[in-house]
Amino acid sequence: MILRPRIRGFICLTTHPDGCRAHVREQIAYVKAKGPVANLPKRVLVIGASTGYGLAARIATTFGGGASTLGVFFAKPPSEDRTATAGWYNTVAFEREAAAAGYDAKDIHGDAYSDETKQRVVEQIRKSWGQVDLVVYSLASPKRNNPRTGKAPNSCLKPIGAPYTAKTVNTDKQEVHDITLPEASEQDIADTVSVMGGEDWEWWIDALEQGGVLAPGATTLAFSYIGPKLTFPIYRHGTIGRAKEDLEATALRLNERLAKTNGGARVVISKALVTQASSAIPVVPLYISLLYKVMKEKGLHEGCIEQMYRLFSTTPAPDAEGRLRIDDWEMRPDIQAEVEALWPQVATGNLKEISDFAGYQKEFLRLFGYGLAEVDYEAESDAMKMGGEPAVLL
Repeated sequence: MILRPRIRGFICLTTHPDGCRAHVREQIAYVKAKGPVANLPKRVLVIGASTGYGLAARIATTFGGGASTLGVFFAKPPSEDRTATAGWYNTVAFEREAAAAGYDAKDIHGDAYSDETKQRVVEQIRKSWGQVDLVVYSLASPKRNNPRTGKAPNSCLKPIGAPYTAKTVNTDKQEVHDITLPEASEQDIADTVSVMGGEDWEWWIDALEQGGVLAPGATTLAFSYIGPKLTFPIYRHGTIGRAKEDLEATALRLNERLAKTNGGARVVISKALVTQASSAIPVVPLYISLLYKVMKEKGLHEGCIEQMYRLFSTTPAPDAEGRLRIDDWEMRPDIQAEVEALWPQVATGNLKEISDFAGYQKEFLRLFGYGLAEVDYEAESDAMKMGGEPAVLL
């Protein structure tokens, strides 16, 4: 069959295995071209390893620092009538590229929120390396199955304190319009904190410590976002923001705890990027389209792999709240001033003219393996079988 993107809202229903492989190779090529990074951890656990920052962190530590990695991911494999999800093909591609280069790369496929998966990971680390030096926590899910309460709360994207109306873009219709989001209830807030806060991250560190597989001096990182005042009502001051505050509070507790063995824990504040998670947040895709235009014009645009390479190669100093800021270019006053000037002007009629909506769409499609220059998208492919399984699926 010939695969075409089939988009519904913020999800692409088809994934191209060759495109995913090309996207992974492109990120690897970037890291190799930039050169090796000194003093990177050599035994790395990545929780949420198959897409976005988790995948990029894995690529950067492997091909930039020669690390052995264990990835935890959950993705749907191909079936008779459906392609796999992007995370599956990305993992296949990464493992094969890592193996070809002589690096140790293993994966565990399962629900990262479950105690069972945590125990499988502990056992595999003990068997393979004894201990780990770096734990990257990069989960992004709308739902969490909590094994200790038996509940499965869903996160939500709502403002706190009052309804909120702002511009957004319908990415399917390419129309700018106003959207009103209802005020969050206390249950909405609690559920979002449960899914996207720091509790599961802390449980992972608990499991690794109790299993004796967290090395002295080990560090752990989790990813977050702050953004500009423009997005505060739906992001930093909304239900997601409350969850991110919990994540940061967790980092402070973990940092104090791990410092006793010369380790540490940090939240990494990244820039706004097109991801499957960010594309689902009202207002944010329109903001990203404007931001991309401004940052590209100034030569400051970065994607996931550029951000991760910069993080590991420069090791930014913590801010006053203990966070590592790689959103510094996005938050430059001159960048934000230009975005703020464009915001009241943007409308359906000038969307493509005064924003980089085309770049937004391109990056969205690349998440699913489309739009890569080296791929022949007119070629027939047996996508239900192509890509195989991760080589070391444990």
